[in-house]
Amino acid sequence: MPPRLNIPPVTRVVLIGLLAQSLLSAAIRYRQWNENTHIVIPYLTLVPQLSIIYPWTFLTSTFVESNIFTFGIAGTTLYYGGRYLERAWSSAELAKFLALISFVPNFLTLCVMVTFFTLSRNESWTLTVISGTIPVQIGFLVAFSQLVPAHTVTLFRGILSLRVPRFPLLYIGIVFLLSLTPLLNRASFWLALFGFITSWTYLRFYKTVFPDLDSAQPTSLRGDASETFAFAEFFPGPVKPFVAALSDQVFSALVAMRVCTPFSQAGHSRNDSVSHRSAPGGARAEAERRRAIALRALDQRLHAATSTPRSSAQAPIQPSGPSVQTQPQPATQTAMTSQPGPLLGETKFEPDHDDAKS
Repeated sequence: MPPRLNIPPVTRVVLIGLLAQSLLSAAIRYRQWNENTHIVIPYLTLVPQLSIIYPWTFLTSTFVESNIFTFGIAGTTLYYGGRYLERAWSSAELAKFLALISFVPNFLTLCVMVTFFTLSRNESWTLTVISGTIPVQIGFLVAFSQLVPAHTVTLFRGILSLRVPRFPLLYIGIVFLLSLTPLLNRASFWLALFGFITSWTYLRFYKTVFPDLDSAQPTSLRGDASETFAFAEFFPGPVKPFVAALSDQVFSALVAMRVCTPFSQAGHSRNDSVSHRSAPGGARAEAERRRAIALRALDQRLHAATSTPRSSAQAPIQPSGPSVQTQPQPATQTAMTSQPGPLLGETKFEPDHDDAKS
């Protein structure tokens, strides 16, 4: 029997959409290809000058790749990252997260392209194709930074070791370098930058958090106030104090404008306790801890159940009345019922003595 791929529903739908839209885009560009023609598909990918009448492209363009290299990276990212996050969160939370990090970076990148066109009057800015899973990829890296902030990835046989929160900025740098080549266009860098900011903002302030079952908490919990997920934690040590001071000023301004809500002390203690408890493996480590406790309790119950029949079998059987061949008299029966026999009053299990005899 061939192995069955266990893919959660939202991840499966996204993978199918990526494959279908990328193949359709490749087929259209192949039929219309010409050496002197710049092919754009405004109803499938987001083109600032042409896609305004196709509003669905603000979402669908994220799952369209233009070459086999980026398509392979996108498929791998969605398969492994989508499965992990969908099981750690839920299908509804992953779908909401994908919709947010698809729409917001695409819209902000379109605004940047229009701004550059306004300043330069160069029409190529508004004909730039905005597509690809770059916002999703960096959004997954930010989510992993929240779930496993203390995890270290070792590359090149121990030559390079990086903590997970270092990967988003490294990814932005790689995308910036590749955007200078024909492999990625000029919109890729802005997609990565806005995807990073959007995903961190949502996870930090707005994402619904499952309540901690070990303590009494309200069910409506949002955001992550832990210090391990602060904005400055994504930056190297030398610049971290400056980034922390700047981010605190921005946060205070947003709170004053009532855009963000300040974290309470209970939220800080709750997120810090959760981060300390689940730092090695996030939600998966917490699930493993609960599973180990349940298995230990089940093992104790099974041990108690198997020891009970053994004690009954090892207890000595003593005679408790006359022989079965003679019928007792009524007086004898009255005496037997009025006085408790040894079967009911003297049966005792002493495992220490039995072990000594054996």
